[in-house]
Amino acid sequence: MKRPAFSLPRSSRWVPGNHFELLENGEEFFPRVFNAIAQARREVMLETFILFEDKIGQELHAALLAAAKRGVEVHVLVDGFGSPDLSDQFVGSLVDAGVRFRIFDPGRRFLGQRLNVLRRMHRKIVVVDGQLGFIGGINYSADHMADFGPEAKQDYAVQVRGPVVAQMHRFTREAVLDRSAHQRPHATDITGRPHAGTANAMFVTRDNQQHTNDIERQYRVALRAARTRVVIANAYFFPGYRFIREMRRAAKRGVDVRLILQGQPDMPIVKTAASLLYDHLQRAGVRVYEYCDRPLHGKVALVDEDWSTVGSSNLDPLSLSLNLEANVIIQDRDFNAHLHRRLSHLMDTSCKQIEAAAPSHWNGLRLLRSYAVYHLMRWFPAWAGWLPHHEPTITLASPGTSSAEPASSAAT
Repeated sequence: MKRPAFSLPRSSRWVPGNHFELLENGEEFFPRVFNAIAQARREVMLETFILFEDKIGQELHAALLAAAKRGVEVHVLVDGFGSPDLSDQFVGSLVDAGVRFRIFDPGRRFLGQRLNVLRRMHRKIVVVDGQLGFIGGINYSADHMADFGPEAKQDYAVQVRGPVVAQMHRFTREAVLDRSAHQRPHATDITGRPHAGTANAMFVTRDNQQHTNDIERQYRVALRAARTRVVIANAYFFPGYRFIREMRRAAKRGVDVRLILQGQPDMPIVKTAASLLYDHLQRAGVRVYEYCDRPLHGKVALVDEDWSTVGSSNLDPLSLSLNLEANVIIQDRDFNAHLHRRLSHLMDTSCKQIEAAAPSHWNGLRLLRSYAVYHLMRWFPAWAGWLPHHEPTITLASPGTSSAEPASSAAT
């Protein structure tokens, strides 16, 4: 039996006493996550958009399998579009060991094509024993490692300790468990967490019901309050009118606003769409950089000296208006300074700054294009609501079930 994926109530307020550590690329991220799973004593909650059966997927598989075999309660939620080709053996061996392996909106193929493109579960979260969390943009695939080659992705995540992990933990459990399960005591259902640092934090998510613009709203609030600097590094950039307006206003009042986008995109249309916004932003004083070493997959930003965010949310119509996303907002000067150093290094060594067009080059076609893009940005959030809308389901895989089409024999 399948059940709907429901909206999750939560509080968006600052939680004190947290510690964050920036993890850059798979080389830093995967060893931390795999070691945390190896050390788990009670529970592992893991959500991801992409899980592939490559060397990284196999290493995750081994860590989850070992945890389940020593009695750890393991829950895995993958997206049915992002992880469509997992084999029966890969999934079945986990399920046989006791892993609760779930697929978000698995969908079915029509003439070999996957049609379940919209409203995906795009989050990347891990919570171990309710005490240690990870969140960011990194999927479980080998293309997040430098040895993958020129197509290896540049990306970011954070390791989290402190009270905000309780919110992440509660959220991940509610995402996969029946509501009645939350009325029963659980070993990791701890009402409070000891302070682990000095950072204030906010766990913010986006869904298609009660929290449709929470992440974007936090960005806009920060941009509105910016006084000295803004750096946004985002893989897929085509936000709405209000977001662009706040960026332009910040730049016009003297804030140093910098935008890092893909120069070597994994999908050419990404660069084409973003480039349509360059003139509009640069005329207000925004500096645009393109990262050219390899595809940029990060979703991070900082404002002034103490506001930062890391998560799964891009700044495009899919993430801002359709997909299920999760970010942390971090209020901490040390973390902000470290992230700023890493992004500054990226701009200095691996980016090219895009020069603004001279005013004399503003011909009629250029003005028409700018006008059309302006109105597209202004109205696309409303258009997103008209796109095909269905009730997503979460399906629990059973032994011998293919993760590509689990609905025929699934139970929950």
